[in-house]
Amino acid sequence: MSLNTQNAELFYIYDSHCPWSYASTVLVEKVLSAFPAITFRAMHISYYDGDNKVSPTTITAVGEFSNVPFGANYIDTLNYAKDSTLVANLMAWVQNKSAKSAFELLTKLQHAHFILGNELTDKESVSDIIDELKLSPPAKCLQSNKLTKDAEFAIHDITEIQEIIGTQAIPAMLLAYNERLVLLNHNLYLENPSAIIDAVTLELENMA
Repeated sequence: MSLNTQNAELFYIYDSHCPWSYASTVLVEKVLSAFPAITFRAMHISYYDGDNKVSPTTITAVGEFSNVPFGANYIDTLNYAKDSTLVANLMAWVQNKSAKSAFELLTKLQHAHFILGNELTDKESVSDIIDELKLSPPAKCLQSNKLTKDAEFAIHDITEIQEIIGTQAIPAMLLAYNERLVLLNHNLYLENPSAIIDAVTLELENMA
């Protein structure tokens, strides 16, 4: 790539327990691999707060429009309400303290949840992943009873961005470059994730 992407940023508004976010993370991986100089901003919205479930129809729809797999253990948990509070706390912390680890942490957490059926709601459920990545989050990040200040600040930032782009839909991928911001239509690329690379290239050229 001949484009100078040093000042480019990719904002990813998502919820770790959202199946559509899980599918869209594949697109994020494609962009970050193709443009390693882009700064990644992971922004967890905390949509799943323990009161809402994922419907089987959502899983069917995601399966039709993307190639991401869902494990049998995860399918067995669809009767239970989802709570992404602990992951929101953990992701807000890693984004602030060790941003280079944010994407890898997210993908490992999503694999644990959507493939292995790990609910990710207590310290024990994330300890192996944290140890593998050699992270040392404070104890307050490993609780699911309330959001940390960092997680609340992240949600505030998301709200401001949503006002700018005019949508509260999640997930959302936004590209920022030369003080311009563009919303990437992730739905266009779920069936063919590699196609987003050309789309990002075009957007960067237009914003250059």
